[in-house]
Amino acid sequence: MGYTVLVVDDEENARSNLEAFLTPLGYEVVGVGTLSEARTEIQKGNCDVVLLDVQLPDGFGPNLLYETLNMQLRPPMILITGFPDIEIAVEAMRNGAHDFLIKPIKLDRLELSIQRALEIVRMRRELALFQNTQKNSVQFVAGDNPKIKHVLGQAERAASMSVSVLITGETGVGKDVLANYIHSVGPRSHKMFVAINCAAIQSTMLESELFGHESGAFTGADKRKHGLMETADEGVLFLDEISSMPLDMQAKLLRALESKAFRRVGGNNLINVDVQVLAASNRNLNQMIENNEFRSDLYYRLRVVDLHIPPLRERKEDIPELVGFFIRQKNSKMGVNIVDITPHAMEKLMAYNWPGNIRELSNAIESAMLFCDTGVIEVSNLPLNLQ
Repeated sequence: MGYTVLVVDDEENARSNLEAFLTPLGYEVVGVGTLSEARTEIQKGNCDVVLLDVQLPDGFGPNLLYETLNMQLRPPMILITGFPDIEIAVEAMRNGAHDFLIKPIKLDRLELSIQRALEIVRMRRELALFQNTQKNSVQFVAGDNPKIKHVLGQAERAASMSVSVLITGETGVGKDVLANYIHSVGPRSHKMFVAINCAAIQSTMLESELFGHESGAFTGADKRKHGLMETADEGVLFLDEISSMPLDMQAKLLRALESKAFRRVGGNNLINVDVQVLAASNRNLNQMIENNEFRSDLYYRLRVVDLHIPPLRERKEDIPELVGFFIRQKNSKMGVNIVDITPHAMEKLMAYNWPGNIRELSNAIESAMLFCDTGVIEVSNLPLNLQ
């Protein structure tokens, strides 16, 4: 979706020059020459960002800041003037101006200012979206980063063909979320999605969890148990932290995947299953293969499609949309009504490198919402390491 820039300047040449600069950058430009016309366009909701001249024929440009001070989703306003005045600039910023530029405008500075303003707009758009069923259940935000768009395209193809997928990436990037997304967009979406964290289960119990067991198979097995692979029949089985699986269990899993059949622990009957297998790891499996810690044959069996999710520091342009998504998601969960975030607070989020990735961002937003009393997240609400 594109963005609209409202240019408010009484000089027609100035409006034309700005339109000529902004249009090739992909922006739709609406030009007006008076404060009155600007009010009308803003009330209609016809603009995402406002470039506002200070001196206008029918009034003082910054008055528009005062008039819209209580507007819930006021578009970011960038003031422009040919007569620099420190007092006006300070007062304008105090009343919510996004930026203050001096004529003649440096175009690269203007472009950067608009891009930063649009970080707020993108977050608001996400925040305003209706909570449709798929987005609530999958909890996935695509964003604009080309790497993540490529990953999504491959994920959708893999889902449609029900092939095995290996998902890699650092801790907290959302490997489990991508696995849920693959299930939701594929032909198996109406069937079970079964997840098992291989690192969270004792190695001695992993086989029983995955394949099930018969009554009396071992001490404490007082009745038959269906394994997760059997439960996932015709659906999707997600093996999280596959790198934690012991080598002997890897061999058993490989045999089950290749034959599409297995036996319960202590059982003789062969159980046939049809499952799409998704596996995830935050470790370098190629290095583990070299160290004889992971089977190469299982690796290639799982890696029919290899999806690598980039860390958040490599897709920072998606942070505003993620922030909006988390606020929208947590408003109902926490029983609050956060509607916005200040540009300064957003700048702090954009400047941070997020070693904990999306999970850390989610937790930071939840913390900020907990300490926000005004409905608008400010820098003082953010965790201390972000301030």
